[in-house]
Amino acid sequence: MTILAVIPARLGATRLHRKPLRLLGGTPLVVRVWQRVHGLRIADHCVIATDHPDVAAAARDAGAECVLTNVDHPSGTDRVAEVAARPEFAGRRFDVILNVQGDEPFVPEQALTGAVDMVRRRGFPLGTVAIRDQPAILDEPSVVKVVCADDGRALYFSRAAIPFAREHGAGVGAHNGDDTSQLARSMIRRHLGVYAYTPAALAQWVALPPHPLERIERLEQLRPLAAGIAMGVALIDAPPEPSIDTEDDLERANSRWSDFTARHR
Repeated sequence: MTILAVIPARLGATRLHRKPLRLLGGTPLVVRVWQRVHGLRIADHCVIATDHPDVAAAARDAGAECVLTNVDHPSGTDRVAEVAARPEFAGRRFDVILNVQGDEPFVPEQALTGAVDMVRRRGFPLGTVAIRDQPAILDEPSVVKVVCADDGRALYFSRAAIPFAREHGAGVGAHNGDDTSQLARSMIRRHLGVYAYTPAALAQWVALPPHPLERIERLEQLRPLAAGIAMGVALIDAPPEPSIDTEDDLERANSRWSDFTARHR
């Protein structure tokens, strides 16, 4: 099966000004993400999708393929879908579309292969990834949690504490001797924002109207779930790698960049 990787990169980020063009190790962030995805050789073709000529110019200067897309897309998935539907890509009949966010230069290889395998090997129309994590994330709205069915299908994504240990509240870490709390601890999953889609499922996703749950949680993946489109969640062992959303995130990323590149040559 052939895979098209698309990296959506919107210039107008609210918390980090001109985020795709900010420098990581002396190179624009979006180019670093493209280098990571392209270098892993998981996708047969890799393209950056942006809303601004400045991002496109920086990408092309670095040798990356870049597509200018509609400036009004409400989400990265909509931007990816526009690229996948263009004749030059739709005509190549890619079997899987892979969406890697443009602020994830440290994305684990397992995250990409895990999302793709949910579609390619497990037969889900949509695939994504999660990792086991600690109870501390239950109190962090910025961390998206997911609960899954026994077959790996996503049941729900939330910024709230899920699963919620009813007898002891969200503080499941404080009751190590309790069976219910231990069970809740074992099922804490941090969602990683990598997605794989069949072309048909991607087109179906973006054709749906925004769902109230999506608007309440500000999580676009709730739209296909509410419509009954199955999303498989690969559970991987890789440690969480931070995305870059703020000035502090960028500073931390630069401080560890040399070590990261040394380990992944």
